[in-house]
Amino acid sequence: MTAVLPERTAADPAFGPGTPVPAAPPAEDLLARLARVPGDRVAVVAGDTSLTFGGLRAAAAAFAARLTAAGAGPEALVALHLSRGAELVVALIGTLTAGAAYLPVDPKLPAERRRYLVSDSAATLVVSDGEPPTADVPVLAPPALAPPALDVAAPAVVAATAYRPAPVPAGGLAYVIYTSGSTGVPKGVEISRAAAAALLAELESAGIAATDGGRVGWNASPSFDASVQQWVRICRGDTLVMIDDETRGDPALLAALVDDQRLTDLDITPSHADALLELVSERGGPRPLTLLIGGEAISPSLWERVARRSAAGVVRAVNLYGPTECTVDATAGWITAGEAPHIGSVLPGLRMRLLDEKLSEVAEGGEGELYLAGARVGRGYRGRPTLTAERFVADPVAGDGGRMYRTGDRCRLLPGGRLAYLGRADGQVKLRGHRVELPEIEAALTVGGRVTEAVVVLREDVNGAPGLVAYLRSAEELDLAALREELAVRLPAYMVPSAFVPVTAFPTTPNGKVDRAALPAPAAAAVPADEAAAPGDDAPQGRVEELIAGVWATVLGAPHIGREDNFFKLGGHSLLAIKLVSRVRTELGVSVPVRAIYSNPRLRDLAAHIESLA
Repeated sequence: MTAVLPERTAADPAFGPGTPVPAAPPAEDLLARLARVPGDRVAVVAGDTSLTFGGLRAAAAAFAARLTAAGAGPEALVALHLSRGAELVVALIGTLTAGAAYLPVDPKLPAERRRYLVSDSAATLVVSDGEPPTADVPVLAPPALAPPALDVAAPAVVAATAYRPAPVPAGGLAYVIYTSGSTGVPKGVEISRAAAAALLAELESAGIAATDGGRVGWNASPSFDASVQQWVRICRGDTLVMIDDETRGDPALLAALVDDQRLTDLDITPSHADALLELVSERGGPRPLTLLIGGEAISPSLWERVARRSAAGVVRAVNLYGPTECTVDATAGWITAGEAPHIGSVLPGLRMRLLDEKLSEVAEGGEGELYLAGARVGRGYRGRPTLTAERFVADPVAGDGGRMYRTGDRCRLLPGGRLAYLGRADGQVKLRGHRVELPEIEAALTVGGRVTEAVVVLREDVNGAPGLVAYLRSAEELDLAALREELAVRLPAYMVPSAFVPVTAFPTTPNGKVDRAALPAPAAAAVPADEAAAPGDDAPQGRVEELIAGVWATVLGAPHIGREDNFFKLGGHSLLAIKLVSRVRTELGVSVPVRAIYSNPRLRDLAAHIESLA
């Protein structure tokens, strides 16, 4: 039977805007639930490594003992500088078992960014499987799996009494995850143990985490809050299947893993769901596969495509929305045909306020800014009391001293308490599942003084896909390629603009502000490339190079492609790489893995690689 979210009707005042939502059942502590899962059940699959729940508890208990000996306990913060694999799961559960909280530091982030996260958060310890991001904090080696690979049919290897999580109050810190910062620096969001436990309980009560003994793909970067939604599932006895970077970036490999690993649940952004949707088959594993789609707005066309696949029984899909400050997911709505895209209704552990400019609640059909209150609202921003006070404000309706979070998101109230997402009221955007504060990128561009003023906007490229464009004013001629490389050292790859446009002046509105809507669309010349070549001087040679150049021109929207050009320096990124291999498969009849684009970014090298495959 297909689970459905509770419908909220205007006739039911309990679900009306600004009124308390019936409380979700009390959420049991995550580690208490984890302790009861049968020890011989498979907990983690990471490549060729399998770890049972008994093995996971044993390894987590051993690692927790190491942390305790190093001085970590309640309210201590342990930075996990680990790749997405079985050791990350052991370290995460082990950190919570010790009573401490974890800070995910994705090794894929630039070194400067990783150092900042550890320093700004005042982490107590760093657990690293490579060069640690800082020399100022004690470093522990990652936990060894005990044993590295277990017979999944073997009984539990440790008595239940050996697994004793340290007692932590419900309001104790569980994790800190950093988001992009409007002031030019990222900020860490503190989330409590009770909030993380409530997230899992609400996903269950809403019928989203419905499969008993499910197989859940860990698809998100550990530094992205969607990863929390994925790892909490292990605490209810689901198997966590770790998805490596190569697989998650290649739709064909991801679809094969969904089938081979019989996944029941996959969290995914709309950008990547678009490429995966038609590749998921009816044959692999239990169907329908539950797609948890979120991280950015979903387009009407993709909504209808997902709805068609859902009607065919291949998937069931839910559109999720939520800020990091409210423990990942705040609203949910099933994707069905014949509806305009919406983000559904608020989940039971939160209360919704949709307020206009005068802070009055809007009626059905009205528009306003979304405020969220309830048990899953975070503790605030780590080390930033002023910013916390600005965004986590008093809840005037509850009257119990509670707070509500001002999301900055504008929504329209639909019948039944559902919400249509209208966009941001500030400079924040969502791009490929990541929350990006445009002022942070603008601040990074002006470091060093060569760029006098910078404005960054999110706009569609020639394929209709969203991308970042930086507009730059400078008193000197800028080396755009060098500027892009400098930015990549400071910011994660998803925050580096795909196009840079020098301007002599910015268009302004009548009140003197920059008129972002009037900024010119980027031309191919505005994109940093390798040594520029005039048309004809660097012309593609041979049939394959000419065909690849044509595909590049279509994907990148560039009028001239030379054989020495670099795909990524022409504005390519992970999503365009996915589109590129799809077009190569269609037009050349050759299946090229996405990793080949990263290994052969120059056109002539990629063409030679494709010729070798053919």
